[in-house]
Amino acid sequence: MRKLVLITLLLALSSTCPRAYAQQRFDPAKAINYCAAQAVKTLKVIPADSVNLPRNIDQGKINWRFIKYRDWCSGFWPGVLWYLYEGTHKAQFKINAEKFTTELTPLSYTPGFDHDLGFQVHNSFGNGYRLTRNAAYKPVILHAADSLATLFNPRVGTILSWPSMVKRMGWPHNTIIDNMINLEMLFWASKNGGSKKLYNIAVKHAETTMHNHFRADYSAYHVVVYDTLTGKKIKGVTHQGYADNSMWARGQSWAIYGFTMCYRETKKAEFLNFAQNVADVYLKRLPADGIPYWDFDAPDIPNAPKDASAACVTASALLELSTFVHDKTKAATYRRKAEQMLAMLSSAKYQSRDVNDAFLLHSTGHKPNGSEIDASIIYADYYYLEALLRLKKLQQGQSLYTRLTHPVK
Repeated sequence: MRKLVLITLLLALSSTCPRAYAQQRFDPAKAINYCAAQAVKTLKVIPADSVNLPRNIDQGKINWRFIKYRDWCSGFWPGVLWYLYEGTHKAQFKINAEKFTTELTPLSYTPGFDHDLGFQVHNSFGNGYRLTRNAAYKPVILHAADSLATLFNPRVGTILSWPSMVKRMGWPHNTIIDNMINLEMLFWASKNGGSKKLYNIAVKHAETTMHNHFRADYSAYHVVVYDTLTGKKIKGVTHQGYADNSMWARGQSWAIYGFTMCYRETKKAEFLNFAQNVADVYLKRLPADGIPYWDFDAPDIPNAPKDASAACVTASALLELSTFVHDKTKAATYRRKAEQMLAMLSSAKYQSRDVNDAFLLHSTGHKPNGSEIDASIIYADYYYLEALLRLKKLQQGQSLYTRLTHPVK
């Protein structure tokens, strides 16, 4: 009888205790080392010219497509290298992270051209400053934040995401859900020497997005178009999703991540509650393996392409969200779901391994445009590695925001 009780207790602990579950089911250390080995292979094939930042490897290809620093994805490769330095403490990753980060410096001193400055500068210089406190990085981030803030329209209450789409699509003031991620740079800048107005802009953008960007079931539109004179919402549409009324997978993942981050930075309860609402509808509609199809409403499911990048963004967000949620059962669920996603992403089905030099396969960038379909994409690798590092810290009982304990000089 005592033996039966003990077995029952152990089983209960394994299902409810996040640390026990993580140790039993998935160890991120092996996957982090795998990423390091893949990145070393990529470093060996980096071109010598200025088109030298990895972006994607199309399905059936084995070689990276490289981009210049102006591309919206330019910050992810230096960000990957900074994360590898954090995860391995190896000097080669720090040296290369510094090299590729420095290439992005001109972005900081360019007038605001779209919302992607956060992806570009915060992922590169931001991670570099977090890990090294290199004083030269700080003014670059602050200048970039000020540049991004020039796109804020106070009458609307959001940042203009795509100035190029104003005339091309007839969208007077357009805001995309992806823009939520770039608010992190504004929050950081407001707390590290920048104007306090940057904090207010980020909060207002998040609040306006929360009120206008979501349907009754908490699924997100990709784009919301506003009237610049009245500030009122004109319509919600898609650009990269299947349809205006569909739930584009990566868009929903940006929402989960963005509102979780906004709660971290503001401690406003409405952001925490909203992050859970947008996470719950995503989790409710996932397929069995936990990796979404590119759009939850794609008509050709189960033959539609998957989007591993959305799973990576969501896994990272859920790990952070699990540390904020007050309901212990729900927090454990978010943690467990994230670990299950990472375990699947780390399987032979999704890791690139010998197929190519990226970390992951099966991401979808812009399906309607026929671009990066079922491909390896650099931002999937970035958020995959970020999630692995977050999980490792949680398993070790550390804060997600712990800096390097033994940095390489």
